[in-house]
Amino acid sequence: MTKSSLSKLLRSYLWITVGAAIYALGFVWCYAPNAIAFGGITGVAQIIHHFVPAAPVGVTIIVLNIPLFLLGWKLLGGGILVSSLYTMFISSVFTDLFGLYPWQPMDQPLLACIFGGVLMGLSIGFVFQQGATTGGTDLIARLLKLKLKWLPMGKLLMAVDLAVILLVAAAFRTLNAAMYGIVALYIATMVMDQVLYGMDQSKVAYIVTDCPRPLAAAIDEQLDRGSTLLYGEGGFTGQDRVVLMCAFKQRQIVPLKALIHQMDPQAFVIVCNAHEVLGLGFRRYQQNDI
Repeated sequence: MTKSSLSKLLRSYLWITVGAAIYALGFVWCYAPNAIAFGGITGVAQIIHHFVPAAPVGVTIIVLNIPLFLLGWKLLGGGILVSSLYTMFISSVFTDLFGLYPWQPMDQPLLACIFGGVLMGLSIGFVFQQGATTGGTDLIARLLKLKLKWLPMGKLLMAVDLAVILLVAAAFRTLNAAMYGIVALYIATMVMDQVLYGMDQSKVAYIVTDCPRPLAAAIDEQLDRGSTLLYGEGGFTGQDRVVLMCAFKQRQIVPLKALIHQMDPQAFVIVCNAHEVLGLGFRRYQQNDI
């Protein structure tokens, strides 16, 4: 293993550890004190701990995850599952350690489900970014992603976790637990998808101009962005037109519009949001992309 690959591996496990700590903090500080229904294997462990207080939540999570990891080993490969095992172990340790600390619990259920959802979404997003899972239904969602590649991870996780939330609510015998749990789950999945897919904010501009080639050269020179020339026809005039298509970063939208206005004040411009932009100047495709 080279020095750079070792550094990359250590950095990845550092982010996983941070994500696991945030995960445990959200559960211990927000979810548990307010009996908010929690999805996944953690939710099942919550039920077991409710009826058997002697069973620590962290240890129960590890025991319940063993069959899932054995099932997923063949489909996901050793690398992902080793990192997932580490995530599951360290998050369980953090959960039990944080449970021993005398936290001042967040005693407002609405605030708890909002901030708990944000913390969970951040933590799971960080973990998924490193190609790992926290185990349980996160692992199930990761397996489903192999077949349902077009669905965001947040939506898959939400579908899997809803059933567990209803079971937790039944165990606590309160409808409020389910309603708060659904709100927290929705917030968590939105935050997680933002971490996974929304941080790389990019735009695509379609520019109809009378000076396409000079403008393309200026964009390349001043903004270091390439352009593609699309050939079309004006629907009203019937004249041949050239449309520039240019992908760029969010921060470049102001200088791009200023440049277009400078070179052709009459240019017609459409700017669209773009996600998952791959290629030179943007991120590269990775085999385990989610």
